[in-house]
Amino acid sequence: MATKPMKLFELYDGLKNNFLFNNDLNSIYFLLSLYDLEENISNIYPQYICRKSIKRRIKNILKNKENKDDIAQNISYLIHEDINRIELCFYLEGYKYGYNNNRLVNILESKTIEIFGVEGILKNSNLFHFINGNSEILELRNEIRKGIENLERKNRFIEGLVYAFSNKVIKKKLINIDKYIDKQLKMDILPGSLNINEVSYKLEDEELDKVYHSIVKLLIKNLKNIYKEACWLALNDRVIKRYL
Repeated sequence: MATKPMKLFELYDGLKNNFLFNNDLNSIYFLLSLYDLEENISNIYPQYICRKSIKRRIKNILKNKENKDDIAQNISYLIHEDINRIELCFYLEGYKYGYNNNRLVNILESKTIEIFGVEGILKNSNLFHFINGNSEILELRNEIRKGIENLERKNRFIEGLVYAFSNKVIKKKLINIDKYIDKQLKMDILPGSLNINEVSYKLEDEELDKVYHSIVKLLIKNLKNIYKEACWLALNDRVIKRYL
């Protein structure tokens, strides 16, 4: 029996999931090459913003714990590569959504011609990457962001992937944090004795639950913004490429 040819979007999803859940770097290199080759998408510059907010939130949750700073630092360090992977994936998804959305590209192009004219587009390499007080463009950007938010309410794409990723990758590391982090020694000097013990970073069940759900909540919030921002950048880049 002949095997059905794999569709391009299935290949994209397979590579994305292999990178996201299995940390396969070859998959993301191949995926980026495909985007460049098949869809002419190459202007990919994620900013990686989630880690700092996660670290601050963990410290706040564990504010009454003696070694809260060390725990927050170690958890942040432990999962930072995982967080960067999911940020990159959602940046790519948002960028691809904007880049291939001809309806939105046409709207932005029409607005841009009204403001700059065709010659202005040719001279402006960033277009509206950074909005400097133009009310019409700001309104359009906000409408696009609202549209993405409405779409997310319907299909729960971002939330679903964040929950799946967090449950499979992040929760495991939090539960077994002592296995992943190099042990530090704590020295207690008492009258007539000196005790040296390994510091444990293991969390109580209630603490673990609060930290985990806080991370998930922050990821959903930040990744929605990353997706929207990537979409906006892609729309601008696509308009520019029409005039190259």
